[in-house]
Amino acid sequence: MYFETRAQAGQLIAARLIEKYRYENCVVLALSDGGVLVGEQIASQLHCVLTMLVTENIDVPGESTSFGAVSEGGNFTYNGMFSQGEIDEYTSEFHGYLDEQKRLAFNRINRLIGEGGMIDEDLLRNRTIILVADGFADGSIISVAIDYLKPIRVQRLVIAAAVATVAAVDVLHVAADELHILDVKENFLGINHYFEDNEIPSHEETVAKINQIVLNWR
Repeated sequence: MYFETRAQAGQLIAARLIEKYRYENCVVLALSDGGVLVGEQIASQLHCVLTMLVTENIDVPGESTSFGAVSEGGNFTYNGMFSQGEIDEYTSEFHGYLDEQKRLAFNRINRLIGEGGMIDEDLLRNRTIILVADGFADGSIISVAIDYLKPIRVQRLVIAAAVATVAAVDVLHVAADELHILDVKENFLGINHYFEDNEIPSHEETVAKINQIVLNWR
């Protein structure tokens, strides 16, 4: 399945969710800048707030594989698709590099959104959380989101995206109460491949938009 825009994908996902979740106690929590473009459509149709979990990904040196990511709360979460043996091996081999990248990533997040963070946890508490991405290549960003949400009591966890790999869906099924993925790919060619329009606002523009949305919602 291919999509003209991320907004179109969001409209298709919203159509799946609207009967059950419209006007319910929900929050759409986007997991990337592209996820915000998808999530805007879902939040609009469900009449609920849209916010964003700001993260910084850290890759394994010389590979297109994610170690994991740092969230705006300052926690680093390993890619949930790694075994404990792989985590131990990477940690041992790249210990100094990893510590430095964690520090730099958290500094970048603080410069972007300030030390207070973007998310007011009261917006999430005791609500159905709909985690939204434009696509999931692996389970790394979900591992970060689940780690961030652990201390927050939520009613239900729904995960939605336009496209995902088979391996990512295996991780998502374990994490979520409910899953809405429009297309699952065995031979995944990268998230952008499945959208005709790949114009995405900058991180700074997305953060400014989310702050305004939350302010208006209140």
